[in-house]
Amino acid sequence: MSANAKEVLAVVIFCITYLLISGRQLKVLPLNRPAAALLGTVLMVACGVLTPEQAYRAVDYDTLVLLLGMMLISSYLFMAGFFDWAAERILRQAKTPQALLVSLIFASGILSALLVNDVICLMLTPLVVTVIARGRLPLLPYLLALAMGANLGSVATLVGNPQNMIIGHLSKIPFLRFSASLAPVALAGLAIQYAVLRIGFRKTLSQATVQSSEARPRALDRRLLILTLVVLVLVFIGFAAGLNLSWTALAGGALLMVLARRDTHEVLKLVDWHLLVFFAALFIVVEGLGGTGLPDQVYQKVRGVFGSSVQSQAWNLAWFSEAGSNVFSNVPFILVAGKWVNNFAQPELMWKVMALATTFAGNLTIVGSVANIIVVESARAHVEIGFWDYARYGIPVTILTTVAGMVILTWLG
Repeated sequence: MSANAKEVLAVVIFCITYLLISGRQLKVLPLNRPAAALLGTVLMVACGVLTPEQAYRAVDYDTLVLLLGMMLISSYLFMAGFFDWAAERILRQAKTPQALLVSLIFASGILSALLVNDVICLMLTPLVVTVIARGRLPLLPYLLALAMGANLGSVATLVGNPQNMIIGHLSKIPFLRFSASLAPVALAGLAIQYAVLRIGFRKTLSQATVQSSEARPRALDRRLLILTLVVLVLVFIGFAAGLNLSWTALAGGALLMVLARRDTHEVLKLVDWHLLVFFAALFIVVEGLGGTGLPDQVYQKVRGVFGSSVQSQAWNLAWFSEAGSNVFSNVPFILVAGKWVNNFAQPELMWKVMALATTFAGNLTIVGSVANIIVVESARAHVEIGFWDYARYGIPVTILTTVAGMVILTWLG
């Protein structure tokens, strides 16, 4: 096969794969994200764009190992009853609907920064629906609080979401230095989100009252909870000490499997294997495209848009990343645009800008992030959330948090 034919095939397969991924709600084919990415991977190898050996080498195993390790730790917290307890505790402590809203926003944000936003939404949504229904409160504002709060809070650490994990691996920014810049951005974003939802739902919240729940919360497995929290603390100490993020997280998960005295089949069933397959396949599809040189050609075409000063590059990259994340999805965008970062004036700052923008972009629409889709689909039996139901709050939250976050980030550096 000629080089030109191989390049054309790679571009066609890439476009088909991303059409299927982004068109998942359009029912182009009955394929979910992992299946679409896996199809693209097989086509890249079957059509001769990549050899099997090149496909194996394309997978970023560090990211997959880090994600697996954090999922294992989160799963043990779930088995210990921590998330049930936390959801019930928030409802019991909140005296007003407004207090419940702010409590849920910051709880989901903080937990996502520690334990991956998609996992938090997967485990918390059924519990939030249950406790909000018990409290006889409207579901919509609290589901938006959970989804948007999880997205915003996850920007604070290199383990808060999958795109940050990839950025951490590619950029080699130390864990604490990353959080020193992005944690204030996350806190400001959560505060802005509360203000937008508080104003947008002011009439709904003012007419509601928090009813005491008569149901008893699920009993905590205190031994397992304490053990898991101790391991989680040790893992974050390892992160702060500069140890390898991926193997530190996996070591924590493995240690729990040894010490927890639980059937390991239980915890492995809670791991989101679909997400791991999706990312592994995606790495291969992007590698096939990268071999064509198209990402570099695109950068040469658009580089003038970013400007030459650090400030202009940072702001223009932020808006470009938000647009790209909503067109291609944040993880695929990071994998392609990440190859450009070293061409900018201050690469480390630009990595942080990309983390901020691709994460906050997830709040723009209902399909902007996996976390949003998890919340909406998990709550579908109780409330139908339409595109505009979400976007009327997601658009102002995205714009305001991005502006405020960029001001803070460019000031902190």
